[in-house]
Amino acid sequence: MRPLVVLLCVSAAGLGIGSREVSAQPPATTVLERSIAYHDSQGRWQQSAFSLQLSESRPDGSKRSTRLSFDNGTGFFEIHTTREGAAIEGVLSAGDCTLRFRGSSEFSDEEREKYRLTCERLAWLRNYYTYLWSLPMKLRDPGTRIDPQAVDSQYQDKQVWEVRVTYDESVGKDTWYFYFDQETYALAGYRFYHDEAKRDGEYIVLEGETEIEGIKLPSARAWYTHADDEYLGTDTLVSLEVRP
Repeated sequence: MRPLVVLLCVSAAGLGIGSREVSAQPPATTVLERSIAYHDSQGRWQQSAFSLQLSESRPDGSKRSTRLSFDNGTGFFEIHTTREGAAIEGVLSAGDCTLRFRGSSEFSDEEREKYRLTCERLAWLRNYYTYLWSLPMKLRDPGTRIDPQAVDSQYQDKQVWEVRVTYDESVGKDTWYFYFDQETYALAGYRFYHDEAKRDGEYIVLEGETEIEGIKLPSARAWYTHADDEYLGTDTLVSLEVRP
């Protein structure tokens, strides 16, 4: 999903530095707070509800339309999507889970297995979508471990601050690297590893920007594997709405 990534600095493991002196590199928390101020200038992300319309394309040429509605304050999540021409709806609210397939809450065991129509899968989708589309604001969540020092680096031929993030074991086991524009502090891209020594995982290239009511989100994110730069797909933000 992305062009070849060029990293000219050392990894955030702290074994070296980029082209600038260490003293010129800001604390990672400073970079993060400036980035959140850029993307959520009014501090509304944790206080409002949002609707996102997405177009998700894959290498085989297939496209999927997905509509999300969520409230980060209450944990409410709703998804409407299509898979192989079948409409799927799911709602998580106040501990309740509702699933509909082709407009009906009744479906066969075969349909349940084929389309993964379970509350566990719905909870996974909520975590997946709300994490990715809530970045960088999501990096304030409890259990997030941010390395103290930002590193001067390059990502997609752009000078960036690199910030390494891990999580408490109860939250997640992956290692993430986030890249922030050195002038605006906008999120420029990110990558994650399940096992960094194996160079597994993926990197994500961000393109464009959609802004509404003080909220700025990337317009598109393209995914690639670290192992062989295989393109995995692109998720495009068609529309963003702040709901009352």
